[in-house]
Amino acid sequence: MSYFHELAHQYIDGEWCSGGGSWDIIDFNPFNGEKLAAITVATAREVDRAYRAAERAQREWAATNPYERRAVLERALRITGERTEQIVEAIVEELGGTRPRAEYEVRAAEEFLREAVRQALRPAGRLLPSVTDGKENRLYRLPVGVVGVISAFNFPFLVTMKSVAPALVLGNAVVVKPHQAAPVVGGGLVAKIFEEAGLPAGLLNIVITDSAEIGDAFIDHPVPKVISFTGSDRVGRHVAATAAGLFKRTVLELSGNSALVVLEDADVDYAVRAALFSRFLHQGQVSMAANRILVDRSIAAEFTGLFTAEVAALEAGDPRDPRTRIGPVVNAFQADALAALVDRAIADGARALVRGRTRGNVVEPTVLAGLAPDSPLLDQEILGPVALLMTFDGEEEAVRLVNDSPYGLSGAVHTRDTERGVRFARRITGGMFHVNDSTIHDEPLVAFGGEKLSGVGRLNGEAAVEAFTTQKWMSIQHGRTVFPF
Repeated sequence: MSYFHELAHQYIDGEWCSGGGSWDIIDFNPFNGEKLAAITVATAREVDRAYRAAERAQREWAATNPYERRAVLERALRITGERTEQIVEAIVEELGGTRPRAEYEVRAAEEFLREAVRQALRPAGRLLPSVTDGKENRLYRLPVGVVGVISAFNFPFLVTMKSVAPALVLGNAVVVKPHQAAPVVGGGLVAKIFEEAGLPAGLLNIVITDSAEIGDAFIDHPVPKVISFTGSDRVGRHVAATAAGLFKRTVLELSGNSALVVLEDADVDYAVRAALFSRFLHQGQVSMAANRILVDRSIAAEFTGLFTAEVAALEAGDPRDPRTRIGPVVNAFQADALAALVDRAIADGARALVRGRTRGNVVEPTVLAGLAPDSPLLDQEILGPVALLMTFDGEEEAVRLVNDSPYGLSGAVHTRDTERGVRFARRITGGMFHVNDSTIHDEPLVAFGGEKLSGVGRLNGEAAVEAFTTQKWMSIQHGRTVFPF
């Protein structure tokens, strides 16, 4: 489509331009292999240009009346609404997302933009008492300066907006490095929206590149004060270590290994529907997806029969077909890795209750049961349509199994006793847990993030204000201090 060629460029200091590298990132449609665009990679020199432009533009932007900053975000929100169809089409083309999943992402992004509009006026200073007579303590909340955003491939429009919109409205400038598989949805489309909204040049920059070209230049550049990264815990560990050595703040939204727990008193039909959504939304390529589905042994047969029947009926194929629920995974490497993962699990003794085929990048859903307690599958994130069914005997064992993971992002528990569910959720080590719902939730006002290997820091609402601002203490002595010398 024409807008892929239009937006598949670097965007630096208000200009659409080519990268200075010697090779191209090829943007493919993951379903049919169509070449959407070729983008010459940005070098460390372009990364420096982007950060320096952001640094220059941010000084004036920070001094701008917050009502003016809010007006830019209001226009961005309006443009996003007007461009919904274009954005949905881009998600289907570039990511292989089904239309309902694409529409879900755009609606969510609009909600986060609405919250960013409100955040413009949220940072407030404070007057604090002093132990010293005549002294006035003022605590100012100020923008951090420049924020570097490394976005993900699974929900790139939403993930990019979640950091970009609040960071900008709070007075910062931003440089975004979108995922190679989503350079337009996670980069160019966002830049175009803010360009048309009247955001001054230099405040938002997009650099499309790879660490093979720039190394750690995006992270260890001296300009950015905060790095917001969404991706795997393996890469997140490196981002954290590099940034910490330079005393940069990080917000890390990392991998998950979420569990959906079905207690013996649950509404089984409803729990099955929640489990389907939690595991298979966007082909399971969601960090909050329910990798593990834990069912009390007393209802396991009933749940398993219903769940496997529903999974077997899920249509997998062309994301443009309205009947399709499972589109392609992000690339051939991931498709092959998922097939190998299932083969290895079966060789190790797991039973395939539903065994999907792999057709190109379309991986049909699989349900595995009977995994050994020490199976490595139970301790890793599975970014694909593979569900792991486990049984437990009683609530105590369920709590132990959920917590027996190096990750702690999301989860859910199903029970007819709501307060029992709340008590269960309080015993789980993780950033988010939901009672009688899916494991996949993200709301503009509620702090989002994980524990353990699932990340550090939070986004959304007040947490975003904390992430992208800093505090400055200023004291004024209205009298005279008596010094000891």
